[in-house]
Amino acid sequence: MAARATRPIRQLAEHPDQAEIVGMLAQVPHVSDDELRRLAAAWSNTVPLADARRRALSPDSPLVIDVLAAFDTIAALYEDDLDGSTGPGGVEPAVVVTALRAMRDAVAGAYARPALGRGDHQCLTRAWRSVFPRGRLTEPDLGPCGPQVRALLRSLPRLADRCHDPAAARLYDGLVIEAMTRSDEDADEAREQALIATLQGGRRRVWTLVQRSVAERVGRGCAACGRAAARGEPCQDDERVLSVCADAASALLVGDLVSAPLLARLMHPARHLSGLQPIE
Repeated sequence: MAARATRPIRQLAEHPDQAEIVGMLAQVPHVSDDELRRLAAAWSNTVPLADARRRALSPDSPLVIDVLAAFDTIAALYEDDLDGSTGPGGVEPAVVVTALRAMRDAVAGAYARPALGRGDHQCLTRAWRSVFPRGRLTEPDLGPCGPQVRALLRSLPRLADRCHDPAAARLYDGLVIEAMTRSDEDADEAREQALIATLQGGRRRVWTLVQRSVAERVGRGCAACGRAAARGEPCQDDERVLSVCADAASALLVGDLVSAPLLARLMHPARHLSGLQPIE
């Protein structure tokens, strides 16, 4: 069947298959070890699949830059699996590599569906759909404190407007001061405990996803003037702000798994960010 004729798609919200894309990307951090093995077993690089992939990743495909960014995120989420650092009982790195190829093909097929024939789309998503016949999630599961994690993430892009917005500038400067005046030793200890809780709670990949989301938002440039977030200055302050915000996000991600004092130690420096509420 011929590909659907569509008007240009400029953002994901305009994509006719947004639900399929969002569902796939939400599922990626939650794929179990058994599902990784099943994905790898279901995927093989046939000639029809290679041809469909080439068409899906052509420069004329919808949001192809977003697709490549999604590929980078997928690789980052499974970095520990790929280097074998997950420990005994983990999935063999070679199996993970194959499973990630199945994931990337599925994502590429979902994004490019308006420009593909039905056969190409089915070819690209076949391995994924053999393991996940229906989407399970509409967004990643961020735990019981998920609404607060999302509130924090939503508050971060305003920092990029600090060259025009005095309130954003004050917020940014306040975060810098908080980062400079807190004890590095105390922060490192609290951060390590939060990471241990993340691993024990099975949220390792979601933790990576949240950390990348924080970094992307803190690093944005000003939408009004296009100036980089660092404004031509050394980026040390940006790194301080990133550290404070990432600590708060990771603490919220495991807020149900750590003590209240530990949660407070990591969240306190970012307490002025819009949308954050104290944890009882």
